[in-house]
Amino acid sequence: MLSSLALPTSLTIRGGEMVLRRATIADLDDLMRLMSDDAVSASRGDRNDAADRHHYERGLRAIIEESSNDIVVAIDGDGRVIGTLQLTLIPGLARRGATRLLVEAVRVASDLRSRGIGEAVMRWVMDVATAQTGADLVQLTSDRARVDAHRFYLRLGFTDSHIGFKYRVSDEA
Repeated sequence: MLSSLALPTSLTIRGGEMVLRRATIADLDDLMRLMSDDAVSASRGDRNDAADRHHYERGLRAIIEESSNDIVVAIDGDGRVIGTLQLTLIPGLARRGATRLLVEAVRVASDLRSRGIGEAVMRWVMDVATAQTGADLVQLTSDRARVDAHRFYLRLGFTDSHIGFKYRVSDEA
Protein backbone atom coordinates (compact mmCIF):
# COMPACT_ATOMS: atom_id res chain seq x y z
CA MET A 1 0.00 0.00 0.00
CA LEU A 2 1.02 3.58 -0.47
CA SER A 3 1.05 4.11 3.29
CA SER A 4 4.52 2.53 3.13
CA LEU A 5 5.89 5.65 1.44
CA ALA A 6 8.23 7.49 3.80
CA LEU A 7 6.75 10.96 3.49
CA PRO A 8 7.51 13.77 3.99
CA THR A 9 10.94 13.68 2.39
CA SER A 10 13.35 16.32 1.08
CA LEU A 11 14.63 16.38 -2.48
CA THR A 12 17.47 18.47 -3.87
CA ILE A 13 16.66 20.58 -6.91
CA ARG A 14 18.53 23.30 -8.76
CA GLY A 15 18.67 26.26 -6.44
CA GLY A 16 17.75 24.48 -3.24
CA GLU A 17 15.49 21.85 -1.79
CA MET A 18 11.84 20.96 -1.83
CA VAL A 19 9.75 18.71 0.34
CA LEU A 20 7.44 15.98 -0.90
CA ARG A 21 4.49 15.17 1.31
CA ARG A 22 1.02 13.70 1.09
CA ALA A 23 -1.65 16.16 0.04
CA THR A 24 -4.44 17.06 2.43
CA ILE A 25 -7.77 18.76 1.91
CA ALA A 26 -6.01 21.98 2.95
CA ASP A 27 -4.05 21.76 -0.33
CA LEU A 28 -7.17 21.74 -2.49
CA ASP A 29 -6.95 25.36 -3.68
CA ASP A 30 -3.29 24.88 -4.64
CA LEU A 31 -4.12 21.65 -6.48
CA MET A 32 -6.92 23.38 -8.38
CA ARG A 33 -4.46 26.13 -9.33
CA LEU A 34 -1.96 23.57 -10.65
CA MET A 35 -4.63 21.71 -12.66
CA SER A 36 -5.88 24.90 -14.30
CA ASP A 37 -2.33 26.20 -14.85
CA ASP A 38 -1.90 23.57 -17.55
CA ALA A 39 -3.14 24.29 -21.09
CA VAL A 40 -4.19 20.70 -21.84
CA SER A 41 -6.08 20.37 -18.55
CA ALA A 42 -7.68 23.76 -19.02
CA SER A 43 -8.87 22.72 -22.49
CA ARG A 44 -10.65 19.76 -20.85
CA GLY A 45 -12.45 21.96 -18.35
CA ASP A 46 -10.08 22.12 -15.37
CA ARG A 47 -10.60 25.58 -13.93
CA ASN A 48 -9.55 27.29 -10.76
CA ASP A 49 -13.14 28.29 -10.12
CA ALA A 50 -14.88 28.28 -6.73
CA ALA A 51 -18.02 26.95 -8.45
CA ASP A 52 -16.13 23.73 -9.27
CA ARG A 53 -14.46 23.34 -5.88
CA HIS A 54 -16.90 20.69 -4.67
CA HIS A 55 -16.01 18.46 -7.66
CA TYR A 56 -12.30 18.68 -6.89
CA GLU A 57 -12.90 18.19 -3.17
CA ARG A 58 -14.95 15.04 -3.84
CA GLY A 59 -12.14 13.68 -6.03
CA LEU A 60 -9.39 14.55 -3.57
CA ARG A 61 -11.26 13.00 -0.64
CA ALA A 62 -11.83 9.79 -2.63
CA ILE A 63 -8.12 9.57 -3.45
CA ILE A 64 -6.98 10.27 0.11
CA GLU A 65 -9.41 7.72 1.57
CA GLU A 66 -8.36 4.90 -0.79
CA SER A 67 -5.22 3.14 0.48
CA SER A 68 -3.96 2.25 -3.00
CA ASN A 69 -4.07 5.92 -4.07
CA ASP A 70 -2.28 9.03 -2.96
CA ILE A 71 -1.67 12.60 -4.05
CA VAL A 72 1.81 13.91 -3.39
CA VAL A 73 2.66 17.60 -3.38
CA ALA A 74 6.04 19.29 -3.80
CA ILE A 75 6.60 22.27 -1.50
CA ASP A 76 9.29 24.90 -2.00
CA GLY A 77 11.27 26.63 0.76
CA ASP A 78 8.60 29.31 1.08
CA GLY A 79 5.85 26.74 1.69
CA ARG A 80 4.34 27.11 -1.80
CA VAL A 81 2.85 24.05 -3.50
CA ILE A 82 4.89 23.94 -6.71
CA GLY A 83 4.03 20.48 -8.04
CA THR A 84 1.88 17.43 -7.65
CA LEU A 85 1.20 13.94 -8.91
CA GLN A 86 -1.19 11.11 -8.18
CA LEU A 87 0.07 7.60 -7.46
CA THR A 88 -1.98 4.42 -7.69
CA LEU A 89 -0.65 0.99 -6.77
CA ILE A 90 -2.14 -1.72 -8.99
CA PRO A 91 -1.58 -5.40 -8.27
CA GLY A 92 -1.86 -7.58 -11.35
CA LEU A 93 -1.52 -10.95 -12.98
CA ALA A 94 0.23 -9.86 -16.17
CA ARG A 95 4.03 -9.86 -16.24
CA ARG A 96 4.12 -12.74 -13.76
CA GLY A 97 2.03 -10.98 -11.14
CA ALA A 98 3.76 -7.60 -11.39
CA THR A 99 2.62 -4.69 -9.27
CA ARG A 100 2.39 -1.41 -11.16
CA LEU A 101 2.83 2.06 -9.77
CA LEU A 102 0.65 4.28 -11.94
CA VAL A 103 1.58 7.95 -12.14
CA GLU A 104 -1.13 10.43 -13.12
CA ALA A 105 -1.77 14.18 -13.11
CA VAL A 106 1.87 15.27 -12.95
CA ARG A 107 1.94 19.04 -12.70
CA VAL A 108 4.62 21.65 -12.01
CA ALA A 109 3.76 25.34 -11.64
CA SER A 110 4.20 26.90 -15.08
CA ASP A 111 6.56 29.61 -13.82
CA LEU A 112 8.90 26.95 -12.41
CA ARG A 113 9.06 24.41 -15.25
CA SER A 114 12.48 23.36 -16.61
CA ARG A 115 14.12 23.82 -13.20
CA GLY A 116 14.47 20.14 -12.31
CA ILE A 117 11.36 19.87 -10.14
CA GLY A 118 9.56 17.33 -12.32
CA GLU A 119 12.74 15.32 -12.80
CA ALA A 120 13.44 15.16 -9.07
CA VAL A 121 9.88 14.05 -8.34
CA MET A 122 9.86 11.41 -11.09
CA ARG A 123 13.26 10.05 -10.06
CA TRP A 124 11.91 9.75 -6.51
CA VAL A 125 8.97 7.77 -7.92
CA MET A 126 11.27 5.56 -10.02
CA ASP A 127 13.92 4.94 -7.35
CA VAL A 128 12.33 5.40 -3.93
CA ALA A 129 8.57 4.94 -4.24
CA THR A 130 8.98 1.72 -6.21
CA ALA A 131 11.31 0.28 -3.57
CA GLN A 132 9.10 1.35 -0.69
CA THR A 133 5.90 -0.04 -2.26
CA GLY A 134 7.36 -3.16 -3.88
CA ALA A 135 6.26 -2.00 -7.34
CA ASP A 136 7.81 -3.82 -10.29
CA LEU A 137 6.89 -1.29 -12.95
CA VAL A 138 6.13 2.43 -13.18
CA GLN A 139 3.61 3.36 -15.83
CA LEU A 140 1.90 6.54 -16.90
CA THR A 141 -0.20 7.95 -19.66
CA SER A 142 0.28 11.31 -21.29
CA ASP A 143 -2.05 13.23 -23.58
CA ARG A 144 -0.94 13.26 -27.22
CA ALA A 145 -0.74 17.06 -27.07
CA ARG A 146 1.98 16.96 -24.38
CA VAL A 147 4.93 16.68 -26.76
CA ASP A 148 7.38 18.28 -24.30
CA ALA A 149 6.25 15.88 -21.57
CA HIS A 150 6.82 12.93 -23.93
CA ARG A 151 10.42 14.03 -24.53
CA PHE A 152 10.84 14.45 -20.76
CA TYR A 153 9.60 10.91 -19.97
CA LEU A 154 11.71 9.38 -22.75
CA ARG A 155 14.78 11.20 -21.40
CA LEU A 156 14.08 9.67 -17.96
CA GLY A 157 14.10 6.18 -19.47
CA PHE A 158 10.41 5.52 -20.03
CA THR A 159 9.40 3.86 -23.29
CA ASP A 160 6.37 4.77 -25.35
CA SER A 161 5.25 1.17 -25.52
CA HIS A 162 1.46 1.36 -25.59
CA ILE A 163 -1.47 3.16 -27.12
CA GLY A 164 -4.09 4.25 -24.61
CA PHE A 165 -7.83 4.47 -25.04
CA LYS A 166 -10.54 6.30 -23.11
CA TYR A 167 -14.29 6.01 -23.16
CA ARG A 168 -16.11 9.08 -21.93
CA VAL A 169 -19.09 8.13 -19.77
CA SER A 170 -20.22 11.63 -18.80
CA ASP A 171 -19.52 15.25 -19.55
CA GLU A 172 -17.81 15.46 -16.14
CA ALA A 173 -14.84 13.30 -17.21
